Amino acid sequence: MEWVERLNQSMAYIEEHLTGEIDYEQLGRIACCSTYHYQRMFTYMAGITLAEYIRRRKLSLAAVDLRGGGARIIDIAEKYGYRSPTAFNRAFQSFHGIAPSAAKDEGVPVNSFSTIVFRIAVKGATEMKYRIETKEAFRIIGVSAPLDKELENNFMVVPTMWQEAAANGTIQKLAGMMDTPPMGLLGVSVCNDEEAWRYFIAVSSTKTSNEWEEYTVPASTWAIFSGAGTNQSIQELEQRVVTEWLPTSGYEYANAPDIEVYLNPDPQNAQYEVWIPVIKKTE
Repeated sequence: MEWVERLNQSMAYIEEHLTGEIDYEQLGRIACCSTYHYQRMFTYMAGITLAEYIRRRKLSLAAVDLRGGGARIIDIAEKYGYRSPTAFNRAFQSFHGIAPSAAKDEGVPVNSFSTIVFRIAVKGATEMKYRIETKEAFRIIGVSAPLDKELENNFMVVPTMWQEAAANGTIQKLAGMMDTPPMGLLGVSVCNDEEAWRYFIAVSSTKTSNEWEEYTVPASTWAIFSGAGTNQSIQELEQRVVTEWLPTSGYEYANAPDIEVYLNPDPQNAQYEVWIPVIKKTE
């Protein structure tokens, strides 16, 4: 239950800072995880991204302020962090379906978006196969791209990387370089609070080549989940790990990369593993 309580404490922090700066790193500290893992956890639990949740809360409160009648639109825009009335008008109209000026009129409907409260919910009894393994550091080689620290800005980065890697022969070349476990094509999210965020398409290898970037995955304990299906199903498995397994597992996120291990190359009949870095919860 501590895990859910921390998430709710982070919701209280957001509410207290909706008219100021919301520090994503502080949200991670409240939840005892990295900024990256916090955003992933939030998205899977809430069904929307953290950035979108904050936008909706601000615009919901902005409508309440406008209903008061006396506030100027430019002041409300500034209060909720919009740099110009034009940007505020565009966001307000997208959320409420009306212009901010219309929200002042009596009888005009606006949307309300309430604060999220997290609870543990019991879902369908479907097994998830997993194992816990502690591994020494291992070296990966491959290609990478920078990631933005606001996760929703990366939604097109990773799929585009995989498409390009398949089209230009990168995947086939990397497969020939693989020589150490984990034996599969790897998608590695290096997203901690100490270095720039990057996503790697890579393999575990001891071979050297000037063609590839290198990264050393740190020694960690991993919760490893097996799955099969399409590439979409791996996202569904990751969501189940966060929403069903993690809250009651006795573990929490560790400060190490997330890894997807693709054990065969067929995207429509994939065999894969999801590696989540974990540490035992302290009493």
